[in-house]
Amino acid sequence: MTNRLARETSPYLLQHAGNPVDWYPWGDEAFARARAEDRPILLSIGYSACHWCHVMERESFEDADTARLMNERFVSVKVDREERPDVDQIYMEAVQAMTGHGGWPMTVCLTPDGVPFYGGTYFPPVDRQGMPSFRRVLLAISEAWRERRSEVLESGREISSQLNRTAHLRRAQTLLTDEVLFSAFHALSAQFDETWGGTGGAPKFPQPMSWEFVLRFWKRTGNDHARQMVDTTLTRMARGGIYDQLGGGFARYSVDAQWLVPHFEKMLYDNAQLASLYLHAWLAFGAGEYRRVVEETLDYLRDRMTDAAGGFYSAEDADSEGHEGKFYVWTPDEIRGVLSRDEAELALPYWGLDQGPNFEGKHILFVAAAPDPERIAGIRRALFETRERRVRPGRDDKVLASWNGLACRAFAEAGRALGRDDYVAVAVTNADFVLGKMRDRDGRLLRTWKAGAAKLKGYLEDYAMVAAALVDVYEATFDRRWLDEARGLADDMLRLFWDDATEGFYDTGSDHEPLIVRPRNLFDNAVPCGSSVAIETLLRLATLTGEGRYASRATAALRPMADLMARHPGGFGRFLCALDFNLGPVAEVALVWPPDRDPTPLVATVFHRYLPNRVVAGAVVGMGGPEMAPHSPQTPGSGPGDPGRSSGIVAGHGAASDIPLLEGRATIDARPTAYVCRNYTCQLPVTDADELARQLDV
Repeated sequence: MTNRLARETSPYLLQHAGNPVDWYPWGDEAFARARAEDRPILLSIGYSACHWCHVMERESFEDADTARLMNERFVSVKVDREERPDVDQIYMEAVQAMTGHGGWPMTVCLTPDGVPFYGGTYFPPVDRQGMPSFRRVLLAISEAWRERRSEVLESGREISSQLNRTAHLRRAQTLLTDEVLFSAFHALSAQFDETWGGTGGAPKFPQPMSWEFVLRFWKRTGNDHARQMVDTTLTRMARGGIYDQLGGGFARYSVDAQWLVPHFEKMLYDNAQLASLYLHAWLAFGAGEYRRVVEETLDYLRDRMTDAAGGFYSAEDADSEGHEGKFYVWTPDEIRGVLSRDEAELALPYWGLDQGPNFEGKHILFVAAAPDPERIAGIRRALFETRERRVRPGRDDKVLASWNGLACRAFAEAGRALGRDDYVAVAVTNADFVLGKMRDRDGRLLRTWKAGAAKLKGYLEDYAMVAAALVDVYEATFDRRWLDEARGLADDMLRLFWDDATEGFYDTGSDHEPLIVRPRNLFDNAVPCGSSVAIETLLRLATLTGEGRYASRATAALRPMADLMARHPGGFGRFLCALDFNLGPVAEVALVWPPDRDPTPLVATVFHRYLPNRVVAGAVVGMGGPEMAPHSPQTPGSGPGDPGRSSGIVAGHGAASDIPLLEGRATIDARPTAYVCRNYTCQLPVTDADELARQLDV
């Protein structure tokens, strides 16, 4: 017997389809019943890779007595926070206002009009450690709804008045100068763990946006401590248990301060952002270990987390066979059963199995000393192949537009920087998939896709992150289509989400369903907020296209954030990166080449160095001037190694001369030629890679 959730596509909702709870998905049907029967809404929010969400399901939602109480006294609504970040944000803010903290699973009681009046996170099945049992909570809420309605409604009004306070953000008094960057860096530096990297103590999250900012700060200032902070953090994480030493990819976070014991779920957004971060650190510092982590992480996403249609899946669970981390841990005897005696003698100390168990009597693999990947490669492969025969953790196979944007961008950037045409091909396939399968008939970007069906109107973060990715796909291929598509999304983003009154973005579009407030998130959390990525993307597009309104909207939205960025940098990492770009200088690079000449030396010179504030345009030069690169999905062999293989104007698309960076650019002596400009000043065009390097490294 299943409930209404059996008709949904979200893996998280489908996990609850067999519960005895009479679950509704979020929608008008649930609220209409609540109004008709004068019942409160019991809203439960979680996600498929959430360990404690699974625990609460087993303890409470699968319990017949608890389900009966829910069915008799409430209208119960289950929401996947990853599908509906708008609903999650509104009611998480309410729970934080009520309790001072938040998290998942999240339980919120609402009036039939959607107004929250009680909330919390996990509730146990029996009274435990000062927490009331879930049934005790349900009975108390039901009694209050029946007997003390006026108190309940007043509580709801008080909570509602506190919601969406960020919508009234006042203009900052601090100017957008590099003083904001210095203040933010010093605040992060004060929290830095000099021994293990990261900030603070346990638990520790990777925080890739913060380290992207610190890396940019090092590039801007040459600050040695900034370099040390990035290097220590990335090295410790790469050698810790938070990194899957056999299969690549990072777990969500570490429960300790040493990056040793992870919460084993693997999220697409973490791994996409960390692959980009390690790529940038490799470009900056040249550490081979960082390049290896990039490739292992992207290989994991390509091989394990990619749908045949081209979309990236959302997550892998922490649990398998009902136990957290069971798929990942080992015993020494298991290692010896796979390897020869000599191999085991090398493997056991290499991955710390000679230091005693570190997780429930077993071992999480970590690199106990300096890594030696070549020496350990065969052993790693043998253990990986053995582990592949275990029962894998569950996988959330829905495709989310925003998270796909993060991953697409990582593949495009890495493909170009590493000379990996296969990575560029993955990015192009994904971009084709999102634009082809995740838009409605009117071109409206949609939030989620699964098993051939896309639904839910896209949020600001979806538009911003996909547009950002398309800019990188353009730079990886010089196919004009991707720049045009990025501009189209940017224009739609301004039309749907921009608000002139507040000079900022809302997270939901003007065509979105009415909610009790229109959410406007201004914090970079595990996933960057839509506003910060929108600002960064508009600034990049403004430089590439010369479109002044992109820059004016971006700076208007960035300006009120100055005080917050300076004082609380941990929550504004992507904003700080956008500010760094805004302050410049930005290297504007134009590459042109004849159809019969290979521009690889110049292309490699541009992309094989750490230049975070850079935009690049490229085109084949024909008899009439610059032409656009061919409109076709990139395949291995037609990528960064030979971007000039084909030439010609594609019907229905504008000429590359529409791109200001390419206007009037001609080759010198019919050779591939580069033009570099900064601060409204251009250097002499060059055809020599060494001379181009000197101009870029100024």
